[in-house]
Amino acid sequence: MKAALWGVDPRDGALLSKMKKTLEALGVRSQIMKDGDYAAASEVDMVMVAGGDRGILDYFHKVTSASAPVLGIYETDATGFLAQLEVRDLEKAAARLKRNEYKVDEVFRLAVRVDGKEVDPALNDVAVFPGKSATLMEHVLKIDGKDVWHDNSDGIIVSTPTGSTAYTMSAGGPMVMQNSQVFVVVSVNSLDNTRRPLVVPNDARLEISDITSRYHCEVVLDGGRRVRVKNTLECSKHAFPARLVRMADDSAASLMAKKVRLAEDMLKMPPSAKLILKTLEYEGPLSQKDLATRTMLPERTIRLSLSHLIGGGYVKKKTSLRDARQRIYELKI
Repeated sequence: MKAALWGVDPRDGALLSKMKKTLEALGVRSQIMKDGDYAAASEVDMVMVAGGDRGILDYFHKVTSASAPVLGIYETDATGFLAQLEVRDLEKAAARLKRNEYKVDEVFRLAVRVDGKEVDPALNDVAVFPGKSATLMEHVLKIDGKDVWHDNSDGIIVSTPTGSTAYTMSAGGPMVMQNSQVFVVVSVNSLDNTRRPLVVPNDARLEISDITSRYHCEVVLDGGRRVRVKNTLECSKHAFPARLVRMADDSAASLMAKKVRLAEDMLKMPPSAKLILKTLEYEGPLSQKDLATRTMLPERTIRLSLSHLIGGGYVKKKTSLRDARQRIYELKI
């Protein structure tokens, strides 16, 4: 067995070195992939990605061609929806990996073009929003070149089944089984109360055009990277799917049930706690300072919300393996 190791953050270097040392002690050949050099992704038996769910999303933004199956590695004992293995369990899991005792889920990605220029593919969702919140955006939705609606709303989201239980669900979209071959399109807080989420075959070509607002608008890829858009977003099924290693026995239905329980619990939370929880889901483990930067909430509000989430068993506080002086907050559920 041969594995390639990859990390999104420069601080992942120590974690990648630990992974490499563990694997080679067990007779598994490995190499660390450098950013920009992804040839090894198709030449190995497996790619191991550091950084949890956020690391996996970023990996599939970077690698636009065929890739070996991907296994997400956490640095702590939290569990994710995409990532599967905690780093201290790698030694124990290596024997199973060498014997091919795992399954691979193949899910499609979104190919994305902004104003005619190809950008990173997305695994969960692509959204368009004004650069300033609480501002209306006007747009036209076309499917296979035909006008479907002309709308005024807070924004619009195009999701894969993998992403249907993330941002799209929060905006009122349906939950879709992961192996379904469809897109989900949701207009967020439309002025037209007859607007309903659309479920579209994934061989269709989606176009969101004539995008206008009082402020500039942005395309948001998987809740992370932002690209300014002047007029048009195009989405279609990407030529190369994402192949995800599954070590656990969780079925698509059980993963969805976990998401449903989280959504039900969120209804009882204050808005600031909801925002922090969704930020941790999208971004992965973060420090209190990182949360302040990403949510723009006051530090006192963040402290109170984290206390609420930790007390409720939704979030856990850990010491960072990269810096023992720093506390990291992550999803516990």
